[in-house]
Amino acid sequence: MDQKDRRSDQGLVFGLILLGVVARFVPHPPNVTPLTAIALFGGAYLPKAWGIGLPLLTIALSDLVIGVHDVIAFTWASVALTAVLGWWVRRRAGVRRLVGASLLGSTIFFLVTNFGVWLFGHGGTMYPKTVAGIAQCYVAAVPFYRNALLGDLIYTSAIFGLYAWASRGALLHAVARSR
Repeated sequence: MDQKDRRSDQGLVFGLILLGVVARFVPHPPNVTPLTAIALFGGAYLPKAWGIGLPLLTIALSDLVIGVHDVIAFTWASVALTAVLGWWVRRRAGVRRLVGASLLGSTIFFLVTNFGVWLFGHGGTMYPKTVAGIAQCYVAAVPFYRNALLGDLIYTSAIFGLYAWASRGALLHAVARSR
């Protein structure tokens, strides 16, 4: 990898971190952020350590401003798991696999973070620690899940699509230069 490629990769990572952080602060519907798409992208295209580090760094930087909350460990764990899901995309990226990974990433976030809300939300007093309490927690979160599904599909399409388009342009330019 030459110096120009390394700078380009660093710029891509910095751009994704900036997108992820800014998107958490601009007005947006609840749970509509590019974090799942960034985690999938990192897992699919970056070395494994950076694939997990990219989305975790993104969420950590924004959490420095937002503040520590009761379910932070569950949020970060769901983001890391989604980055690992990106390793599955890496094996053979395609539209079906990306859509499936995006939907699964949204589901991982929904299941993991809402389990954390049920367990520790508002100091553990938000929901009763019963089957009915966890059911109530998940039912209350369904509108957020719907938002996440839609937002994750849009952001995943945009990030992976733009990358494919930009990569194709770079490839075409390299082929033309070699002639």
